[in-house]
Amino acid sequence: MMQTGIFTGYFPYDLKTTAQKIRALDFNTVQLDLHFTDIDVSDGQVTPDKCRTIRDTFRDHHLPVSCISAYTNIVHPDAAARKARLDRLKEILAHAQYLGSPYVISETGTFATDSDWVHHPKNKTEEGWEDCRAVITDLAQFAWDHGAVFLLETYVNNVIGSVEETLRIFAEVDHPGLGLLMDPTNYFEAHNIDQMDQTLNRVFDALSDRILIGHAKDVKRSGDDKSEKHSDIGDSSAAESHTFRGVGEIELPAPGLGELNYDLYLKRLAQKHPNIPMIIEHLDEADVPRAKAFLDAKLRENGC
Repeated sequence: MMQTGIFTGYFPYDLKTTAQKIRALDFNTVQLDLHFTDIDVSDGQVTPDKCRTIRDTFRDHHLPVSCISAYTNIVHPDAAARKARLDRLKEILAHAQYLGSPYVISETGTFATDSDWVHHPKNKTEEGWEDCRAVITDLAQFAWDHGAVFLLETYVNNVIGSVEETLRIFAEVDHPGLGLLMDPTNYFEAHNIDQMDQTLNRVFDALSDRILIGHAKDVKRSGDDKSEKHSDIGDSSAAESHTFRGVGEIELPAPGLGELNYDLYLKRLAQKHPNIPMIIEHLDEADVPRAKAFLDAKLRENGC
């Protein structure tokens, strides 16, 4: 059966308290965010000993780490900003071996400078593609050299934002250091959200063999609000990847609050990945029990 997990970053506490709170909610795995109030794992401060402490604390609370967050804009057009972001991602990749999972995740980014989630015309050019491919090729090799796997997460407004683009990058970067984080909500736009089942089946027909971890959030039309949406999750230092809730025509709320056909999603995912970790996201701490109850019920209903 699938494992139910959550991002640690939705619990803005010290390391032990974070583990205690997540375990008290009956989760049995986590996606690790390197952010705790009592241990400095900011840029340049990650060490093997700190990583072992984090890993062992979650293990002691029966919460094995299934994957690690390293979300950033890997194609940021400013050279200095890109270098800083990639240096951080590589720092996490290099220490994944001490954190309990080889899987380190990021989206592919955008050439926009004002947001990591909005479209930019260069994203869909051959120049932009070749730039992104070079970065991913380097990350896949760096990950492999350090006992890790870089998991890309497709998102519609990024350079790699469709099934076709995801297939192409795996064809052009055919490397054991590269894998896929599956979040089907990230493939929906205004033109295909009304073809829910057709789109989900297309995603899984094409990409099932590449999937290593699954995410659980939701998707729906945004209504009149077309702005970039963020949520106050009760932590002023929270990463934008945790506060982001959609932009333009599409909103990305917590699981059970949108239109995603969870029955079909879970059935298709389980066909080839019956024991995969499913990581809940896009919520605040107060909503975690509801979201977990929703996902647990769907897993039970579908025999997953």
